[in-house]
Amino acid sequence: MKPMPILQAAEIQAMIPNRYPICYIDSVTALEPDQFIRAVKNVTINEDFFQGYVPQMMPNTLLIETLAQAASILILKSPQFAHKTAYLGSVTKAEFLKPVVPGDVLVLEITLTKVRQNMGVVHTQALVDGEMICQAELHFVVGATD
Repeated sequence: MKPMPILQAAEIQAMIPNRYPICYIDSVTALEPDQFIRAVKNVTINEDFFQGYVPQMMPNTLLIETLAQAASILILKSPQFAHKTAYLGSVTKAEFLKPVVPGDVLVLEITLTKVRQNMGVVHTQALVDGEMICQAELHFVVGATD
């Protein structure tokens, strides 16, 4: 049984500045502010990055962007960062294990591991059918919205 979304695309777009064609989060299925988020990205053949890209796999940079978008939702759901914007500062310990291809349903799991003033660190992983596809540590800076 598929988990019910607790945040839909419209609610996600109200939180983060990303818009088509670079808004990659379709729904959030679990959220514990200041701790954990599980989000979903349905990968379809219609994605603009598949047009002319050979082999037909999601570029690793966009996989990191997708993880960063899910992480920013988690960070911005923390009371001290409400109504702000999260910016990706750096990526460390990134490991890509398998390609992401059209038809995959990416499950993104992000755990907030450290917060200090306006900065944070998250551990991220992307799974397809329960198998880890990618993991990385992302560092964020949170600033005022424009």
